Amino acid sequence: MSQQETLLRILELARWAPSGDNTQPWRFEICGDLRVAVHGLDTSDWCVYDFRGHPSHMAHGALLETMRIAASDEGLKMRWCLRQGQAQNAPIYDVEFERDGNVTSDPLVSCIRRRVVQRRPMRTTPLTLSQREALANAAGGDYEVDFLERLPQRWAVARVLWGSAYLRLICREAYEVHRRIIEWGVQHSEDRIPEAAVGVDAATAKLMRWVMGDWKRVSFFNRYLMGTVAPRIQLDLIPALACAAHIVIKPRSGLDTAADFVALGCAMQRVWLTAAHMGLHMQPEMTPVIFRWYARTGDPISRQAEVESGVRDVARAFETLLGISESDPVGFFCRVGRSPDPVSRSVRQPLARLMLPASALNEGSMAAKRP
Repeated sequence: MSQQETLLRILELARWAPSGDNTQPWRFEICGDLRVAVHGLDTSDWCVYDFRGHPSHMAHGALLETMRIAASDEGLKMRWCLRQGQAQNAPIYDVEFERDGNVTSDPLVSCIRRRVVQRRPMRTTPLTLSQREALANAAGGDYEVDFLERLPQRWAVARVLWGSAYLRLICREAYEVHRRIIEWGVQHSEDRIPEAAVGVDAATAKLMRWVMGDWKRVSFFNRYLMGTVAPRIQLDLIPALACAAHIVIKPRSGLDTAADFVALGCAMQRVWLTAAHMGLHMQPEMTPVIFRWYARTGDPISRQAEVESGVRDVARAFETLLGISESDPVGFFCRVGRSPDPVSRSVRQPLARLMLPASALNEGSMAAKRP
């Protein structure tokens, strides 16, 4: 069996790594025997949630960790480094594999494909002590993991999410993202979020599809017809309460560089796969985290004054919820619990579509596109 076939099997699994809105911000280049270059993409030019490209960097980290786990099933150990001299919005990760008789298959390899986002309500059965310990240990010693489990804590989370969701729904820049990343009328999507996985009922989805066809329509519904209420109830309030816990991952040494966010993405993926291994589902709740990044750096998020001031309010409320100061780093926020598997989910582009020929090594050609 050729080395290239081995690499393709690893990449076939690795492409199932999570990414914001299923953008899959990466392309693969096989460079030789057991060597791969991962060309990172950045969606910050059109996605307001991709703050300074850092959520994309987290996705790159999740991909690299998934590659490492997949490689263990082939008896390979993996090491990677960030290629020097690349632009922050187009990083290249040089990955090398090596056969090692001491490497055994990581038990998380079986969870790579079935790990999924659950946006629907989950059971409120509390996590066991062993589950909390497993999730905390999965993040590694560079991260502190906190759990918000009691009903008053989940209500407090719901209040923060209610406020951040209002901004998400009235923000013109966020609207432009939402209209691009939902694929209507399908249960599975190769490069977006399928309608059936969004998390709203059929009637609300039908109305959303029509309203989101035009920003003036969205603005009218929000201003005069309480257009933000039904989505916030179904997408934020109920899910915040209907789960076992909310999880916060906080780096112990700060989030200062793109490499810090890549490492955070590795930790995030280990936690997520560990949850899946224990029969739990997860859903990222990154809007307040990202809004706080904007607020604390002073980067503008919108031309709307109401959104700009609202983001600062959300940041303060989120810090109060977590009991942290303005300078304390927060990397990842999510909810977790048990539920049936979602019947609708994002899938992935075929591996062939994610592969780069050697002749395509052209830094200017790398751009994340959206239909």
